[in-house]
Amino acid sequence: MKTESYQVREGKKLSLKEHDPDETAGVSKEEAAVRKPQLQLHLIKLQERLHAEEQQSLLVVLQTRDAGGKDGTIKHVFTGLNPQGVNVTGFKEPTPLELSHDFLWRVHAHTPVAGMIGVFNRSYYEDVLVTRVHGEVDKQEVERRYEEIRAFEISLQNRGTRILKLHLNISKDEQKKRFQDRLDDPEKQWKFSQNDLNERALWDDYTKAYQDTLSATSTATAPWYIIPANHKWFRNDLIMHILLETLNDMNPQFPKVDFDPSKIIID
Repeated sequence: MKTESYQVREGKKLSLKEHDPDETAGVSKEEAAVRKPQLQLHLIKLQERLHAEEQQSLLVVLQTRDAGGKDGTIKHVFTGLNPQGVNVTGFKEPTPLELSHDFLWRVHAHTPVAGMIGVFNRSYYEDVLVTRVHGEVDKQEVERRYEEIRAFEISLQNRGTRILKLHLNISKDEQKKRFQDRLDDPEKQWKFSQNDLNERALWDDYTKAYQDTLSATSTATAPWYIIPANHKWFRNDLIMHILLETLNDMNPQFPKVDFDPSKIIID
């Protein structure tokens, strides 16, 4: 699968209207299901090499609207990977202590160490999306935060962390359907809150905020990908391909041993 068309090019002005959340790239649900086990096997092998090598790390950032599919992505895409090599962090509304520091303060401790895959379920990007939409920061502050984010990501890369940022793009109709599904299912009602509807009312404001943010912070080495996410099976299929491309490019290797295995005698 060609993934380049989903990448936000550095310096390009983005319009989400040009990205169809319903797209499946001509792939059928059945085709995706058939190849999923093989994709998972490749991911498992690459993760094992990354974990053993302990020279590089991978940070996967998931950003989307409410009901956009972050939890489902983590559940289905990372199935089978060694839990010792994956760390998932969910960022919720900042605490008073976190608000008393700079907005990146709470993130540093959760970035992946060498050999690990870190997954951010929401991230520091909330601080240029939610805060902007709710008028908590002005345009000048947003631009300053963009600068700090770019510098932060360069710093991570200089330490050997590869950064992969995924915007799960769903339509307003699909979000409505998912909200209704939660309300209709007693086992999912806990996922719904009145605030979800408050945020939904700001749909157009969030669209503009996402467009500006992704345009300002997608770089050749820390790219944003816009993932068509109305169809969960295609979302998972595409993300697995992007992860495989990224890990193959990182090319982690098993470390060389400092002894001759052929001379080891085990009684």
